[in-house]
Amino acid sequence: MRIIGHTLGTPEQTLPEALQLFASAGLEGAEVIYQNDYRSGLPIGDEAVAAEAARVADDLGVPVMGLSPYTTGINHEDPAQRRAALDELRSAIDCAHRLGATRIRVYAGSWGADRTDHAAHWERLRSALTELAPLAADAGALLCVENHFGTMTQSAKDTARLIREVDSPAVRVLYDQANLTFTHDEAWPEALREQGDLIGHVHVKDLVFTDPDAPFVASETARVKADERAVRSRVVGEGVVPWAEILRAVKQNGYDDVLSLEYEYRWHPQDLPAPEEGFARSARALRALLDQAAGLTPAEVYR
Repeated sequence: MRIIGHTLGTPEQTLPEALQLFASAGLEGAEVIYQNDYRSGLPIGDEAVAAEAARVADDLGVPVMGLSPYTTGINHEDPAQRRAALDELRSAIDCAHRLGATRIRVYAGSWGADRTDHAAHWERLRSALTELAPLAADAGALLCVENHFGTMTQSAKDTARLIREVDSPAVRVLYDQANLTFTHDEAWPEALREQGDLIGHVHVKDLVFTDPDAPFVASETARVKADERAVRSRVVGEGVVPWAEILRAVKQNGYDDVLSLEYEYRWHPQDLPAPEEGFARSARALRALLDQAAGLTPAEVYR
């Protein structure tokens, strides 16, 4: 498996500086935020910045392998907002093609302001992904729908349902077990039973609970506000997520590709070492976990 860095962890660096940091940490590529007004991201539709990022990435040997847009509007009830969100993802697909990136993180829309009419929101979501799938396939990229709070696919079960309904090889699951853990959705064996054969990308991060019994609350989609959190972010291997077992099981389910270190320094810098230290420690820990996973028997993995 290839370990790459995510620019969520480099909010104070420019994108070239983040790519240099990833190279220094021994990482094999980058997942880059696709969003306006983020110092360590790619502005939407800015071909010149994307071309410069591609040049720097090539010089450093740290290719941009993934993009992370932030739109949640692809199933919005307002047609104008829905079109704008679809246009943003079309732009991300074009950018991925230019960069040679093979995966694009997708938020599975939202439930709407009042969380009513689930069926209509779901159908617009399914339709949007069905519309975008051929464009992604032509660009050589996967649309990877994340297990993420604030969207219609918070759980592994709902994510798998959506991917199966879209029924395109260009639309896959972005598996994030840390998200499922702190939202109190599926534990990893159940998550992989639900969606293990559909994985196209994996985010790796770690956490500890401050109160394991506290109900999950989040008023935003991208992050959990400080006063709503019942967890603290940690370097991989220093939290409660059993990554050695998970990685072995993921591989047994047929995924042997990119692992993106989603180091949450943008949102929770108080919890984590500075990126220069944190990415290097995370990479070392993840390689050790991969070695550990390679020595586990199937019975130990699913114990």
